[in-house]
Amino acid sequence: MRRALLVGIDDYAHEPLYGCVNDVERMESVLGRHYDGSPNFDCLTLTSPIGSTNNPITRSLLRNSLNRLFSSSADVALFYFSGHGTENDLDGFLVTQDAESYDEGVSMTDILKRANDSKIKEIIILIDCCNSGHLGNPPVIDNSKALLREGVSILTASRGEQPSVEVEGGGLFTSLVVDALEGGTADILGNVSAPAVYAFVEAALGAWDQRPLFKSHVSRVIALRRCDPPIDQAILRRLPKLFPLPAEEIPLDPSFEPSSGNPNKKNTAIFSQLQVQDLARLHLVVPSEAV
Repeated sequence: MRRALLVGIDDYAHEPLYGCVNDVERMESVLGRHYDGSPNFDCLTLTSPIGSTNNPITRSLLRNSLNRLFSSSADVALFYFSGHGTENDLDGFLVTQDAESYDEGVSMTDILKRANDSKIKEIIILIDCCNSGHLGNPPVIDNSKALLREGVSILTASRGEQPSVEVEGGGLFTSLVVDALEGGTADILGNVSAPAVYAFVEAALGAWDQRPLFKSHVSRVIALRRCDPPIDQAILRRLPKLFPLPAEEIPLDPSFEPSSGNPNKKNTAIFSQLQVQDLARLHLVVPSEAV
């Protein structure tokens, strides 16, 4: 069972945003299903568009939703937030619609405590807001240390002191995360992991832009989503039979070539498997002279 809480707030009284609801819709679309249409995360969305007449996303509602996310049993729990973030001398905060001075919303320490106390083994937290890098840092005492229990991973749009940018109707960070989850950083099996998403986002942002932050304490890397594998899995399964050792070479001679004067049936069958174009493109098989 994989569960996700996705929160996006545009309708702030004083400083409205214009891409957070779009961000949630895009994240729900990519997280809800794997590439083949099979179910992935069961997503609960909380959104507040400009001029919304629905129930506002308050501190109480967000805390209650986080409690539901982290308290019930699940294999994986994912929390995503897009909206305003802020900081003061006490902590960093995800800003809710009932924000007040020194009570701006839900503190990042509160979120981390809920994740650390949860019995769910694998938890991923994705935050697209200003000052989001405060998540995972203890307040006041020492902002250089992160306190994560095993199984928790955090990916934030920016460092603790940085803003997070909106572009073309959505968060820049979220746009890159969606690109990664759609296959931009899939491995040879088509799996997309949180560390791979971070590597993709980090490489896409320039040295003078907002800088994402990744904090993780895990003993295994799980897939956030399965994408279309770049190579047929049946071909991958044949490779260990052709190359029992990773550095093993197959010395080729004219008997491997079907058009040679004296082809060997077994060797020509091996040669046809080695000529699959994706093997070379993905550097799974390299000609000896190219090593």
